[in-house]
Amino acid sequence: MTTVANASSKRLRNRTETPVEYTWNLDDIYTGWDEWEADRTRLDARITEYAALKGTLSQGPSQLLAAFELSDALGQLAHTVYFFPSLRYDEDQRNNDINAKRQTVEALFARWQQATSWFSPELLAVPLETVRTWIDTNAELGLYRFAIEEVYRQQEHVLDESGEHLLSLAARVTSAASETYSALSIADAKFPEVTLSTGETATMSYGQYRAVLATNRNQQDRRTAFLAHYGTYAANINAYASLYHSVCQRDWFAARARGYSSTLESALHGNAIPVAVVETLISAARAGAAPLQRYHRLRRERLKLDKYYPYDFSIPLDDWDHTYDYSSIVGPIVESVSPLGTDYQARMRRGFGGRWIDVFENEGKRSGAYSAGVYGKHPYMLMNWNDTLDDVFTMAHEMGHSMHTLLSHETQPFVYSDYTIFVAEVASTLNEALLLDHMLEHASGGTERAVLLQHAIDNITSTFYTQVMFADFELQVHRKVERDEPVTADVLNAIYKELCETYYGDAVDLEELTPITWARIPHFFNTPFYVYQYATCFASAAKLSKTLTDGSPDTRETARASYLTLLSSGSNDHPMAQLAKAGVDLSQPETVAAVVTQLDGLVTLLENTKV
Repeated sequence: MTTVANASSKRLRNRTETPVEYTWNLDDIYTGWDEWEADRTRLDARITEYAALKGTLSQGPSQLLAAFELSDALGQLAHTVYFFPSLRYDEDQRNNDINAKRQTVEALFARWQQATSWFSPELLAVPLETVRTWIDTNAELGLYRFAIEEVYRQQEHVLDESGEHLLSLAARVTSAASETYSALSIADAKFPEVTLSTGETATMSYGQYRAVLATNRNQQDRRTAFLAHYGTYAANINAYASLYHSVCQRDWFAARARGYSSTLESALHGNAIPVAVVETLISAARAGAAPLQRYHRLRRERLKLDKYYPYDFSIPLDDWDHTYDYSSIVGPIVESVSPLGTDYQARMRRGFGGRWIDVFENEGKRSGAYSAGVYGKHPYMLMNWNDTLDDVFTMAHEMGHSMHTLLSHETQPFVYSDYTIFVAEVASTLNEALLLDHMLEHASGGTERAVLLQHAIDNITSTFYTQVMFADFELQVHRKVERDEPVTADVLNAIYKELCETYYGDAVDLEELTPITWARIPHFFNTPFYVYQYATCFASAAKLSKTLTDGSPDTRETARASYLTLLSSGSNDHPMAQLAKAGVDLSQPETVAAVVTQLDGLVTLLENTKV
């Protein structure tokens, strides 16, 4: 086992060098491309079948039920047909044959969207009270009550049939900027090889770059890694600016087409999130930046650095050269979630032992980490393991997503099987919090405790402050687009530089390339107005963690049951209502402000920890 972990060397390995037990098993979806092609053909035919239902909804509850049931069947089939080539492609994004197969499914999705464009306008032509009567008299249709009520709630932003059809035709065009960003940043990116002070060479892919920042105590090596990695982005900064401008224009087009006053309102309305939630979050983070700056001043002092830059954020304050073999972290992660019960732990063991995870980095593999849920199968997790403490917590994070997905898929019909982004990070962040508590309890001494405290603090700075700063950035840029103001590389760099200066103050120095680092944030290009939810989820997870671990056994059991109900609820209600049922009220400013207080307390503990 240790030999395998140590094989995650500075040289990017060929995928064939990774033992099969450390790769995900996609045979659980299809055993080969022939099976996949058969289902792809079936999906194609059933899309035509769905289109034939047009004009039937007003005929009564059975016809409306038939449309929903066929939509569910199509959705489950599409899940498997899409994820098989998508996951295969992420193993090696240089494979054009698999990319072509993935694109054929995306073309089918666009046709499916066109085939369903009639549904909402036709349903809205039926009076709501009539549909409610149908629901009350048809138990099977009652399953879809929330989904139906949502169509009527959003009625003012639904276009007529021709308008919906026109928007559906634009689907492939509007995804072009995101796809080009991925191609430029992954498939066509040529990250340079650098020589570190030890004489060791390493290719500065994102995974290797992050490993240097987290483990290399030589500041000049960290600077070399930073300049090499971000130099790749700087060389194409005008292209990235053009792509991001296109993304923002796409979002503004979609918002105006549906009658929203802003892109933010458009992004939040679907989940009934008030715009004030984001605005208050940003305001609170800006006002609460003092503990963040205090922490970085402490780091500068402890690291004895005359200049202190963002690439110095990840290095431990104390010498801690411990590396984390992948096989050694499975047990602690499972043990740490004992407050969530033995059934939850058993599901997690299935994930670790059932080849749900693609563990190690290889040439051409997609960077980062994610969890992908395949309805009717099981979740899959992508990792790029480099033996760091950050990898340990990332694994716990993605496993939290997977348990959320598994519980939702086991409990909910397809129509409600997915969960909203607004609650998506609660399970992952809570898993990290429980693992931190477990590791602090079993820390070997003051040094390890200090390292873990630093990780806890860094979790707040990265999950709360950094994500709010990202949200601040994209809100400013989108509003410039809404005001018809220019958005160039210089404009974007200036905004990002101002944000760094506002959040970090004089505690942090900036390199010449620091203002262009926005270009590496995939969420900006792929999922706009996503990142703020990391911060709201962090606040929610902090509240839930406290209720799960404090108080009497009865209180903790009630909290556990409420939390598992949240994870099992999918999207069967609005997310703020779901969180409220679990005991979290994000409408209260103190829920967010408590994170600032928590950071201040942790910094004090770190100051007082003897190593």
